[in-house]
Amino acid sequence: MNRFDPILQGIKAAWPICVGFLPLGFAFGVLAQKAGLDLLDIALMSMLVYAGSSQFIAVAMLSSAAAPLSIIFTTFIVNLRHFLMSSSLAVYLHGESRGFLSLFAYGVTDESFAINLARFREGGWHRYQALAVNQITNFTWIGSTILGGYAGQFVLAGSYGIDYALSAMFLCLLTFQLRGRIYLLTAIISGVAAIAISLVVSGNSFVIMASILGATAGFALKRYARRRRDTCAGN
Repeated sequence: MNRFDPILQGIKAAWPICVGFLPLGFAFGVLAQKAGLDLLDIALMSMLVYAGSSQFIAVAMLSSAAAPLSIIFTTFIVNLRHFLMSSSLAVYLHGESRGFLSLFAYGVTDESFAINLARFREGGWHRYQALAVNQITNFTWIGSTILGGYAGQFVLAGSYGIDYALSAMFLCLLTFQLRGRIYLLTAIISGVAAIAISLVVSGNSFVIMASILGATAGFALKRYARRRRDTCAGN
């Protein structure tokens, strides 16, 4: 393997994410420009935050004149899932330096996590290939948001369904994760819980509550299925 192979293989694995990031990042850039952010603000947010859902939420809260502390707290809560994603990938990165782990963790997103975890489980996936996936998608996101920020001055607010871009992305991610009945039941439980909790709890905290309930239910269902399978095997 020459030194360019990990980059080429990372590009090969990451290009579907990049294709998705281009319209999504463009949509964010347009919305951010409409919220009053300039190109430098958009670029810095994409580089320093680099979390699509949190960036969309932050822009929406900025548009509604929310308090800075509430924006920071909300985006922090939404990004807590990165602790779970990073811990799942950490088992494949034993012995790496803190510098490498910091650079790798910076590029972890829902999409790169899904790609890298699947490749690590299949075997033969090198840490530098995984790092290439993270950083290639990172550059794509930053570039597309800047492009959207520039084009925002020429796009009318609310046009082309741009406000729906983030919801569409998460629906696609959900569809690809439905690999069996347990996953489907977990998704249904999470969705129903989110709707029910949102009716009685104000703000965006219902997302976190529903996520915890859904994850707990999924874990319980998986344990039940495993015990039932072991019982049947024992008989």
